[in-house]
Amino acid sequence: MRDDVFMVTDSTPAQPKRQIDRTLVAVLIVIGVLVAIALVVVFSRGSVAPLAATSPQGVVQRYATAAVAGDERTAATFLSSDWLASCDPLQTYSGASSSGNTVRVTLVATTERPDSADVHVLVTTSYPGDFLASMSSSSEGVFKLSKHDHRWTIDTAPWELAICPQGGATP
Repeated sequence: MRDDVFMVTDSTPAQPKRQIDRTLVAVLIVIGVLVAIALVVVFSRGSVAPLAATSPQGVVQRYATAAVAGDERTAATFLSSDWLASCDPLQTYSGASSSGNTVRVTLVATTERPDSADVHVLVTTSYPGDFLASMSSSSEGVFKLSKHDHRWTIDTAPWELAICPQGGATP
């Protein structure tokens, strides 16, 4: 055996190869897909299909749409003459656009009788704020309608949507 032969080796430890954790990649892909689906759902929501204009629900839908938009003249066309005669302009809803709030009215249930109907709704109001501080509140309300000359008119509405047109209007 020869003593003058020696081996030279690198004494620094070998660096482990960096491998991407497949589980982490899978989780990130799933999160990305869920975010994409959520964005598609939010941005593809169309407007709600109009209900039959001659039904109690259709009358409430059209009234609520006008009231939320602040269109008192159109909203008044759905109100009964009794409502218009006794309403108080100082206690009227001013529309979502004037307050900066977003109002959503959801149909819950309807009880229809030959000459009257009750339309139960959920009124959800979202208040402006930043991403983390925006708030909303919901309450159930009832529209009471009566039928006169084959036409539904609103006798009472939830306070959040009650309007009294300025200068009076006739239905």
